[in-house]
Amino acid sequence: MGAAGGRLADRTGPHLLALTLQSHAPITLLLLCITVLVSVLAFGNQRLFSELLFEPFVIKARGQWHRFVSHAFVHSGWPHLLVNMFVLYGFGQYVERELLLIAPGASVLAFASLYLGGILFSSVAGYKRHMHDPNYRAVGASGAVSSVLFAYILLTPRNEISLVFFPQGLPAWVFGALYLAYSWYMDKRSQDNVAHDAHFYGAVFGIVFMIVIDPGIVGRFMQQLAGA
Repeated sequence: MGAAGGRLADRTGPHLLALTLQSHAPITLLLLCITVLVSVLAFGNQRLFSELLFEPFVIKARGQWHRFVSHAFVHSGWPHLLVNMFVLYGFGQYVERELLLIAPGASVLAFASLYLGGILFSSVAGYKRHMHDPNYRAVGASGAVSSVLFAYILLTPRNEISLVFFPQGLPAWVFGALYLAYSWYMDKRSQDNVAHDAHFYGAVFGIVFMIVIDPGIVGRFMQQLAGA
């Protein structure tokens, strides 16, 4: 997906359908609203878009560290934005509600840390790989969205996730395994403009984060799989 002055990596999250709306989740909705607002403003303002996107060469040369976070609030177009926000809205509400039980009194901080941590961690590999490449640029929230998605998978591994191209649905743990394998493989190939490394490392962060704040989730995950 092209951009002036170089290539623009598309950080679109997974295409998913048939998500059940969950209970009220203020942080999910707040993040969604902010992302939509900033993205729409940037659609019509190239200067704003350029100031917020992820550009490792510029980060290193000018110390513009805000780009590690700001790029997740702008998108390359409507399809990119809608897919990421659809996934955030569907899965984020469930994860945020579960964090009320896992981290009572700190669920807001926990969910915000999951999302923002996913943005940062998923960007590190891209920064190291492209810090000397003045043509590399990336936008999108899919590193953060992948973190939320894999938190959901750890919580409910047997729930089905339906894909646009596979409407029958797959158990969440199967989808997760395929997603990780595909993202790793495509990142190694590096033959398109999609930031597969952000997808992969965002997912890894989501898994590790949930285990750190709730070590018992591993046992529950295995018990659910054993009961399949």
